[in-house]
Amino acid sequence: MNASAMPAAAGNADAVGGQEIRLANVSKIWGDTRAVDDLSITVPAGTFTVLLGPSGCGKSTTLRMIAGLESADEGSILIGGRDVTALPAAERDLAMVFQSYALFPHLSVAENIVFGLKVRRVARAERDTRLKRVADLLGLSALLERKPGQLSGGQQQRVALGRAIIAERPVCLMDEPLSNLDAKLRHEMRVEIRALQRKLGFTMVYVTHDQVEAITMADQVVLLNGGKVEQASDPRSLYTRPETPFAARFIGVPPMNVAELSAIVPDAARMGAPLSGARVGLRPEALAPVQDGPLAARITHVEYLGADALVDCVVNDAALVMRVGGGVSLGEGDTVRLGFAVEDLHVFDGADGARRDDLVKDVAPLLRT
Repeated sequence: MNASAMPAAAGNADAVGGQEIRLANVSKIWGDTRAVDDLSITVPAGTFTVLLGPSGCGKSTTLRMIAGLESADEGSILIGGRDVTALPAAERDLAMVFQSYALFPHLSVAENIVFGLKVRRVARAERDTRLKRVADLLGLSALLERKPGQLSGGQQQRVALGRAIIAERPVCLMDEPLSNLDAKLRHEMRVEIRALQRKLGFTMVYVTHDQVEAITMADQVVLLNGGKVEQASDPRSLYTRPETPFAARFIGVPPMNVAELSAIVPDAARMGAPLSGARVGLRPEALAPVQDGPLAARITHVEYLGADALVDCVVNDAALVMRVGGGVSLGEGDTVRLGFAVEDLHVFDGADGARRDDLVKDVAPLLRT
């Protein structure tokens, strides 16, 4: 489950350094509901791991258990090899950034950033040294006397980051910190947060439901579904080799086409297991109109997006989406032949949904309609 660890900021004077986080068979139970169910993941020291998934999948609950804001009902949580399962949040040596930023409106930017240091009675000279370093790092030096109400959303986010960074903790947790920002600011902050984590080398666990944030920022993505790990891998592997139909359809815009083989090839129902129930996956960009393509399709809708277009098609009883260049001339009601490369074909078991690379050689010849 571990992604390849990127080098932490070795030799960097600003480096904080990170610690490994390990969750072993962790569960959180609310009444009859297992919000997190037997979760086991490892976050290598100094790396960036994203907990990704739809609302209610358990990602924020998992983060809060790591933080010590929620107790684990089963299993153990280790940070830096130390069992912290029963320790309160204050004793876990970590920092956290919340979705709401949680800034004190009556305090200045400088006072918000150093608040935690003052509570811990860090000496004034040390506070001032750290504040200057963090303010320079985040571009906040000219804003230190302002109040949060005088800042933009992106600036408030930087202040929240500064408050976490100045603590110089080896672990930083973030719970959907960019959801309140517009698209342009989200992009800018994604770049800044990732660059900051690489520069300082701390271990980051970041919660989001946004797949773009996940695949552009993470060393490792842990995709959760119903409180369980659906797949944990580096972003490229999650996209190119999804282990289940859920993973295949959660990553990618538009999502991967996943259809019953029998819906594309009617005779497949009589072929016996495992082919009879197999599911076939093809990403929209993997399909293309080809004169002698193997799939005969009827176009039902074309959505023009400028640089490209999304084309809804029907192949026998299967509905597919194809992504083509915006200059391709296709219209509703047209009949086309669709082609694809065999290496872009994904096959999933009909019984348990597991990826079945061994069936590709058997499925590919059948897709000749």
